[in-house]
Parts: sequence; structure tokens; C-alpha cells
Amino acid sequence: MAYDVVVIGSGPGGYPAAIRASQLGFKVAVIEKESLGGICLNWGCIPTKALLKSAQVYEYMKHSADYGINATGVQADFGAVIKRSRGVADKMSKGVTFLMKKNKIDVIMGYGKIASKGKVEVTAADGSKQIIDAKFIVIATGGRSRELPNLKQDGKKVIGYREAMVLPTQPKSMIIVGSGAIGVEFAYVYNSMGTKVTIVEFLPRIVPVEDEEISKELEKQYKKQGIDIMTNSSVESVDTSGDGVKAVVKKQDGSTITLEADIVLSAVGVVANIENIGLEQNGIKAEKGKIIVDKYQQTSVAGIYAIGDCSPGQALAHVAAKEGINAAEHMAYLEKKHHHLPDTIDYNNVPGCTYCTPEIASIGYTEKAAKDAGYDIKVGKFPFVASGKASAAGATEGFVKVIFDAKYGEFLGAHMIGANVTEMIAEVSVARKLETTAHEILNAIHPHPTMSEGIKEATAAAYGEAIDI
Repeated sequence: MAYDVVVIGSGPGGYPAAIRASQLGFKVAVIEKESLGGICLNWGCIPTKALLKSAQVYEYMKHSADYGINATGVQADFGAVIKRSRGVADKMSKGVTFLMKKNKIDVIMGYGKIASKGKVEVTAADGSKQIIDAKFIVIATGGRSRELPNLKQDGKKVIGYREAMVLPTQPKSMIIVGSGAIGVEFAYVYNSMGTKVTIVEFLPRIVPVEDEEISKELEKQYKKQGIDIMTNSSVESVDTSGDGVKAVVKKQDGSTITLEADIVLSAVGVVANIENIGLEQNGIKAEKGKIIVDKYQQTSVAGIYAIGDCSPGQALAHVAAKEGINAAEHMAYLEKKHHHLPDTIDYNNVPGCTYCTPEIASIGYTEKAAKDAGYDIKVGKFPFVASGKASAAGATEGFVKVIFDAKYGEFLGAHMIGANVTEMIAEVSVARKLETTAHEILNAIHPHPTMSEGIKEATAAAYGEAIDI
């Protein structure tokens, strides 16, 4: 078989790359070894959000009296929660199947590997192999749960995110190692459903990539929810020989403590799937576990592109999607199917969202990064306790924090923690893309009562013009 474009992997980077390439007039095939939609749709972003929603509904029901509603005998059915999550994931995966048909993209099930420039070898589940010709190849092989040498995953007692989504029974206790998005999201789900959760984080604070004030606020809220948090700590060893797991944790002062739990969830990050896909044989350069690409996602070999978690940008679904679209548009430009080069990605204007409760959303410079970059800054904060909408919703935790360059009013960054903030961050993404200043944010009328007016109020606070605080 011969195609213009062959995409290896159908995750949130791969399938948009394929669709955009098809829209631009290419004959396209996608190779997928497991399920259309990849990890994000089947084992990541989407099913976790379903679990989080169930946990949130359960929390609401337990506190219904706060809203003047009397609900008694409320119970969480763990099996039904997991089943709903799988149903949501399956529906989304079927949606990608529909999109492939709609865009006349061939789906080839199997393991894809670059045989040589312009040729992809596909190994089917039964071991049979076929060679596919491709003018352009897109590597979109994604990532998997990172394994630490002293925290080997056995899939039963020491697990990764995949197993955490489909546990047969709810554990009474769980140790979560790592407090990035995956760690803190699962901490919220399991804790709110009644599992005793302990978070162990190697760095000095949880959600370590976030602004320092965000980390502090989440730690405060999580402790209030009953989650134990150990920072500056590392799991030295695990013993799974007994009923549960014994984990030896080394603390900051060098002393150790043994924690016992039913399950240890390793959430120490993601590692790219770049082994055994034909990189070395074809001279495709990789560094620090990622495939090296130029600003149009092209690898060191012309005609071969890499996008998403296997390339150096942030390992986020929305980054992968944009990289995939850019790769397709670059090919189209080369083939004179498209008049202009794609708009390249500013990796400092990528929103990051964490869907625990309270939610976290951030973009651009943290306060420390802005100072380190030499900016003289103005910082404004708006606490949701002063928001009418937040009070009415009974969700007054958290705040909006905005950072501006004092000289020109450039919008340097925004950091939010609270209900629905993941739906608010896009305003800042668009504002920064348009090079909007504080002056324009202040003068753009925000609707009341909403959580989103917090962005305007925080901006006003930065300039000494706050009305509601």
C-alpha cells in the first residue's frame, strides 16, 4: 500500500495530524497498536475526568445539607464509577473511528516501525508483517508511565495510572508517589470516595511545576480534605510480600519511616515511547529520551516528523494536537497544497490544567520565572471568597493570580486555583497570543456574576483599582 502521509499512533496528536493532512488533500493512513484515540482518550485525560466527576458528585451529595437539600444514605458504588468511566472512554474512541471514516483515512491496526525513509513496517497482532510506502511519516507514539528502579510496577500492588482506573475493588489505603497532575487527580478521586491517601513528593512542594502560591493553596485544601502529604521525601523500597505493601520512605532529614497501604500508585511522570520504532537505523536523532525536531516538528531526517509526548514540547494533549496540525500544514506547504507555513508554537503560552478539586490552571511565567527573566512585575490576586458566583456555588476556595510587566503592561502569566478555573484559562491564552495588555483586560467588560470576572478583578488589583476586594 502507498500513502502520502502515514501517522504512527492515533492519540490526541496523531489523529488530528491525520485529519488535517486529509483536509489538505493527502491520502492518509493511521497505524494504531491498541485503541483509536490512544492513551488520552482510553486511559488518560478522558476517563480520569469521568472518575473525577463521579467523585465530585459524591462529595456534593455528602454535603447536600449545605445547599438546603437533605440526601440520606448516599453511597459510592466503586464498580459503577469505574464502569461509567470506561463507557465515556469507549464512546470517545468510537468518535475517533467515525472521524477516520468521515475523513477517508485508512486505519491499520498493528505496531508501526520505520523500516527506511518512506517505508513503515506494520506488525499485526498475529505477528504477520506488511510494508507501507509513505511520502511523509509522522511519529506520534506517545508516552507511558515512568518506572523508578526502586518502585517496579507489578500491576497489582504497585501500579501505574492505567491500573488505577480499573481497580477491581476500592483499596482502603493508597500511597501515591509523585504529585504532578496524575498524582493529585487520583489523590482527589480515591480520597473523596473513602480511601486513606498519602502523597509522597520528592520535591519541596506538591504540583511542583506550578506557581509557589498555587502549591501552598492545594496543600492546604488537600490537608483539609484529609489527605496526608509528605514533601522532600522519596520511596526507597517497597515490600509486596505480605497482604498489602510496605513502603520505606526517606524524609528530608535522612530518617526513614515505613508506611503501609493496600496499593502504591507510581505517578512519577511519563516516558516517551521511542524504543524499537526504527530511529537509530534511520539516523533519526533523539536526545534525553525525546526525538529532536525543528519548529515545524520535522526530525533530523526530512519527511519524517515527530509530535506529542515523544518530542520535546510539554507532554499535554492540546500541545500534541497543535504539533500534529503544524506537521500536516508543513508537509502541505512543501507540496504546494498550502500557501503559507504554519504558525509555530510558543511553548510559554501553553495552558496547563489539573482537574482535582479545587482545579488548577496556569499559563506563562510564574512569579519567580518572571523575576528570573529580569522583568519588573505587577502582581494582582483575587480570592474567590470575594466572588458572588463562587459564594452562590459554595466553592469559595482558591484565587486568581495575574502577573504583568510593570513597564509595558504585557500579560506575563496567570495562575488559578478554584472551581472551574480550567474553563477560564483560555481567555489568558488568547489575550497573550494577541499581545493584550493589562489596560485592555481592565476595559473588556466581564460578565457578572461569573468566576471569570476574577481575571479582570485580579488585574485591577495589580494596578490598585480593585473594586470587590
